[in-house]
Amino acid sequence: MPMTDKRWLILDLEAPLLAFGGVVIDQIGVTRDFPAASMLTGLFANALGWTRTETEKHQALQDRLVFAARIDRDRPAGILTDMQNAELKKHDKGWTTWGLVEGRDGASYGAPHRRKRDYHMDARIMIAVRLAPCDEAPDLDRLAEALYRPARPLFIGRKPCLPSRPMLAARRENWFVDAPSAYAALSRLPAADRKDRRSRLRAFWPPGEGPDEGEAVTRIHDLPDLRNWKSGLHGGHRRVIEGFVMPQEVAS
Repeated sequence: MPMTDKRWLILDLEAPLLAFGGVVIDQIGVTRDFPAASMLTGLFANALGWTRTETEKHQALQDRLVFAARIDRDRPAGILTDMQNAELKKHDKGWTTWGLVEGRDGASYGAPHRRKRDYHMDARIMIAVRLAPCDEAPDLDRLAEALYRPARPLFIGRKPCLPSRPMLAARRENWFVDAPSAYAALSRLPAADRKDRRSRLRAFWPPGEGPDEGEAVTRIHDLPDLRNWKSGLHGGHRRVIEGFVMPQEVAS
């Protein structure tokens, strides 16, 4: 297919549990309402079969992501907080998504290691994503094929968050949408749940990819959702616009 910076890959993220992790503070892992750039990078990298040591590939992919997201089912069951308690020792081992046993290099914890992790329950998110520049590898078609035939099992944010449906549409011709902006791409998508007759759905998009003022906009803020893939730590923030979008099905 021709490469263009106005072609968007459409992802449908639905699962019993979803996690769009925010900045962890004191072992408390919150979840944001919308997917993070770092999460999408990890999702694509996992589908492509990259290892976590291929940090330059991860960083380059994250830097190219341009995306918007729309909440088609907004936390109908609320937030689940998982209280995790584990006794971790230096030589403990566990299974990986490669089907191989992996050890850990961290220190031993004499007392149980406690942390909290938040999850969305039974939510559904539609995403429109493109790459800039669009002609570098991997391109958008390669990402789509990787999601269709992933190298490893996929999860949405955290490993317990297994998708309940394919992330791509059943028909290949519906994997992509041509639109002049991320906001327009979301507007052209039918509502994921046909029973949803709301006039508008919550969404977010980057500056320059939709309205930046008016009734559709609720706030503009800096979102700390970038990762430094070399260090594995938080790597900065980016400006995003939150507001509402009217899906095609409702608009018609």
